[in-house]
Amino acid sequence: MRLLWLLLPLLPVAHSLPGNTTDDDLLWGVYRPGLYFGLRPQLPQSLMTGLMWFGTQNYQSLTKTRHACDQGDGLDSYTWTTYDPRQGGVQVIKDSANNVEITTELLKVPGGSHGGSWAVRVKGKPINLAYPSRISAMFYLGIEGLGGLDMITDEDENGIDGPIEFTGNTPDLDEFALRIVDGPDNKAITKGPHAEEFVDRLGKTHFVGLRIGANELWTAKERILQSILGRASPLAEKYRQTDLAPDPSFILQLPDESVTGSNLYAVQKLFDGEFQFDVIFQSGSATQIPDSVVLDRGVAALTASFTDRFRTVFPIREAGLALDLERLESFSKAITSNLFGGIGYFYGTSIVDKGFAYEWDQEDDYRYDEDDGQRNFQQGPRLTEPKALLTATPSRSFFPRGFYWDEGFHLLHIGEWDNDLSLQILKSWIDLIDENGWVAREQILGEEARSRVPPEFQTQVPNVANPPTLTMAVAAFIERLKATHSAPSYAELGMDYPGNEGQEPLFGSPTTPQQAGTQHLAFDKGISFLRSIYQPLRRHYDWFRRTQRGQIKQYGRKARSRTEAYRWRGRTETHVLPSGMDDYPRPTAHSGEVHLDLISWMGFFTRTMRGIAEFIGETEDAASFAEIEKAIIDNIDDLHWNDEHQMYCDVGVNQDDESEHVCHKGYISLFPFMLSLLPQDSPHLGHILDLLRDPDHLWSPYGIRSLSASHPVFGTGENYWRGPIWIQMNYLVLRALHNTYATVDGPFQEHAKAIYTELRKNIVENVFKEYERTGYVWEQYDATTGEGQRSHPFTGWTSLVTLSKSPR
Repeated sequence: MRLLWLLLPLLPVAHSLPGNTTDDDLLWGVYRPGLYFGLRPQLPQSLMTGLMWFGTQNYQSLTKTRHACDQGDGLDSYTWTTYDPRQGGVQVIKDSANNVEITTELLKVPGGSHGGSWAVRVKGKPINLAYPSRISAMFYLGIEGLGGLDMITDEDENGIDGPIEFTGNTPDLDEFALRIVDGPDNKAITKGPHAEEFVDRLGKTHFVGLRIGANELWTAKERILQSILGRASPLAEKYRQTDLAPDPSFILQLPDESVTGSNLYAVQKLFDGEFQFDVIFQSGSATQIPDSVVLDRGVAALTASFTDRFRTVFPIREAGLALDLERLESFSKAITSNLFGGIGYFYGTSIVDKGFAYEWDQEDDYRYDEDDGQRNFQQGPRLTEPKALLTATPSRSFFPRGFYWDEGFHLLHIGEWDNDLSLQILKSWIDLIDENGWVAREQILGEEARSRVPPEFQTQVPNVANPPTLTMAVAAFIERLKATHSAPSYAELGMDYPGNEGQEPLFGSPTTPQQAGTQHLAFDKGISFLRSIYQPLRRHYDWFRRTQRGQIKQYGRKARSRTEAYRWRGRTETHVLPSGMDDYPRPTAHSGEVHLDLISWMGFFTRTMRGIAEFIGETEDAASFAEIEKAIIDNIDDLHWNDEHQMYCDVGVNQDDESEHVCHKGYISLFPFMLSLLPQDSPHLGHILDLLRDPDHLWSPYGIRSLSASHPVFGTGENYWRGPIWIQMNYLVLRALHNTYATVDGPFQEHAKAIYTELRKNIVENVFKEYERTGYVWEQYDATTGEGQRSHPFTGWTSLVTLSKSPR
């Protein structure tokens, strides 16, 4: 199936694709997604930059300093309205608490042999003209690891007039320069109590140069604010006895000093009303020198070309949507851009506990290979060696790190716009698969990432899995490769694969081939890539089959296969976090339970491995995978179908130590259908479609609920997966309906078509309505009102809604 979307840039140095040299022109494309604005190259230790600001209307505004994306900041909104993978983008940040709307306009300038150059324009204007908008804006740059950084503008203890310039070097970036230049119409704060005593410092750019330790650059905000307070404290004491304190903008300034060997510099500008300044990074090896004129012309051209391309790739067709199409297009462009603005590069250690297991997991015969020497490991959490990851993040404010089961959905978007970038991200994850075949479900790399995660969730355990959604990205790449070269489809190979090329694309596809990021759509390079990931992915697959195996014969369960049953390890009594569906009701924790969603994922994983093996000529492996796939599909019916309830269910063990179905109508019940494992003529399909469309259970005007509205625990407790509507699960439903059940002849085809049309309308209209009401897309949506809730902006898999806007 061809799933479409837009993306960010670059190919990281750390993970070169087979047969491909590093694209240095894209080195600087990675955004620091956890910040409102910041850039870094895809290098483990190098130059990092960031933007900070606070209001100076009063002294308390210092506590409202903005830097890292945080829901607690209470911003009205922050959104990339445009983000092109290889050119840059425009972001609008609305901060009513500081009465400022800030726009960042990023332009990437390719050239040279060290990643190219870039420039960003930072603009601000009051949100409410009836109130003052007095802003302290700060931009910092710092180097971790080897290299040097110098301010070549002459220092002055009272600040600097005019542009300020830095030079630096690192082993990978080589020589570079960075200039900060004021716009033409900025107004400085020159009036206020005691202004005459600070006249020498008014209207100046202020700075500080600091020396910070290794791996501490992520604490830049705290160190910079300490510098401001260090200068402000004695001045505040001086004026303590006066009736009127000086204007905060006169006191809350950087100290205009630097220490020898500074590796962190911050520059501060203080504005009254509208403002603008440019930050220009120039690689020493680049021939094209960016400047303010280039920004003027380049941003306008970028915005126009982005819109033109967007309309070509994702044409919006009304198709029953009762929405203003111009506003819908703006919404679609924004959430598209935000998905790619959330791509980031992370590097650092993680915490792993190789000895931990809950009591219901301690009976496992296998946790590590007998010959890998790890059965004698030390107990307790330990830091790993540093690792790198390029990943799209689910939410810049709440989940600014890599999540395994989110990533597969992200890559469905990314791959169709820039095939090579999607493979780079995929390869980055596959490189994390260890010698046993395990990869942590949550990638918390380095102290900065850990600072955003509660301690109880920081440790990863090597018997814990996550839904293997990376396989969706692999399958999508194979489909792109086949489409490019008119290779045989899965159907022609005798395979029933969801979304095969003979079917109509789900939500529309590009009308012309995209040139950017298509090197690995060359057949030889595509095959080379698949071969490069086949063995580690096979190792990962084998790890799943070893470590997540469920029991069949121990409880007298009847099934055609005596091996294909699966159980999530690492669950607690109340949560099955490894499944991704944390508090969804499940059987009582027991070593004998088996899980419907996991066996379904394993069916999809097996089908994907079969597809890779067929494609690269591993015929014996393909035959083996075909046998396993059939056994899994047989056992889904044999173990999990319940005739009384006419639904698929988990299987548990009761107090009499007997096997029993544990049936909770909701997303779990739908998995064999959502992953297109059921044939179109399955006698169970009609019951599943009826369950989907029943308003007493899963159907709502806003999307499919996660749990039946008639269930006793609907909407109770944490209410995370006990009713709320999740867009990625609704996307799986839409995909299965459109690609497998509504467009292929079968006894339930017309019913599937009707559900698809109505469900698509409900999802798109509700997410759009909530975006316009709140300024955000959300992690989930209320099951009874449709209102967005929990973390925001959540432009990871919630952005899948945009794929629903333009069916062909």
